[in-house]
Amino acid sequence: MVRAVLALEDGTFVEGKAFGELRDAEGELVFNTSMTGYVEALTDPSYKGQILMMTYPLIGNYGVCREDFESDGVKVEGFVVRELCKEPNNWRSELTVDELLKEYGIPGIEGVDTRMLTKKLRIYGSMKAYIGVGDVTREEAIERARAQPSISELDLVDKVCVKEPKIVGEGGKYRVALIDCGVKRSIVRQLVKRGVEVTIFPYDYPAEKILEEDFDGVFISNGPGDPERVKPTIETIRKLVGKVPMAGICLGHQLIALAFKAKTFKLKFGHHGSNHPVKDFETGRVFISSQNHNFAVDEKTLPKGLKVTQINLNDHTVEGMIHEEIPLISVQYHPEAGPGPHDTYFFFDLFVDMLAEY
Repeated sequence: MVRAVLALEDGTFVEGKAFGELRDAEGELVFNTSMTGYVEALTDPSYKGQILMMTYPLIGNYGVCREDFESDGVKVEGFVVRELCKEPNNWRSELTVDELLKEYGIPGIEGVDTRMLTKKLRIYGSMKAYIGVGDVTREEAIERARAQPSISELDLVDKVCVKEPKIVGEGGKYRVALIDCGVKRSIVRQLVKRGVEVTIFPYDYPAEKILEEDFDGVFISNGPGDPERVKPTIETIRKLVGKVPMAGICLGHQLIALAFKAKTFKLKFGHHGSNHPVKDFETGRVFISSQNHNFAVDEKTLPKGLKVTQINLNDHTVEGMIHEEIPLISVQYHPEAGPGPHDTYFFFDLFVDMLAEY
């Protein structure tokens, strides 16, 4: 057993056991309330810059299957769990969580009171955190947690997006340009399933070049960090909006709002989990959604024409928008789930209907 410590910027300090890569890590500590789906969460590019903590106490019991990856590898900075299962039992399992983290050089800490830590984050908000391995002192650990930059000072999208354009689902009925800010594989899969040929572009790819290729639509993906830092994509959206049908998910939804000169703000502890209730105004239905974001659109700043279609029933933040004059829809949650309920798969159908209409 190797000693590991976790320190928060408010002076909280806990000791546990190290697993994964035996090294230090820094990042913003956030909690995820899903009972399953730890593989998808660990590989979700939206967690770049963050240390992920699961509220469910036993993690790793069904092992790791590479088919469940949402990207090319683990994207979190560190992993915090109450208890790690060393011997998973599942016919699909290829390796353990410990082996997965070692493979990608990511540290983990187990044996800590995740319930206490979650309650603390709910009361005081997300905090900068540090994981240390070996004989790190309390003072040293807390200092490391405090000294790091906040997530709003980091440019994270560049670290998780493609560097060159690539095509998935070649020969589809519709051609869509997907602007990659850290896209999850499930999003691409849902589009391809509906007969869409997806060309994935880096987040800073020029709008002029996208227009030259005469796509049927443009899709803005999810991704990590503060949307206000993703200026190239905001600029691209401004130049493309109204010229082609457009949709956005999560960070993409926030970037669309910013392109219309609305504002975004940082949530106290974010939405991370697969049990968030969302109300749709048009149908009156309530969907259970999968979410992973720390920022939200400020409804009061939305311009005329951009209409709120859905809200979060926990804190009444904006969950869906539509433009009343041009073909544009966006949602804050993850309709592709991965992991989570499939209540909102219809978002992709709405987008494909838009492509057909225009």
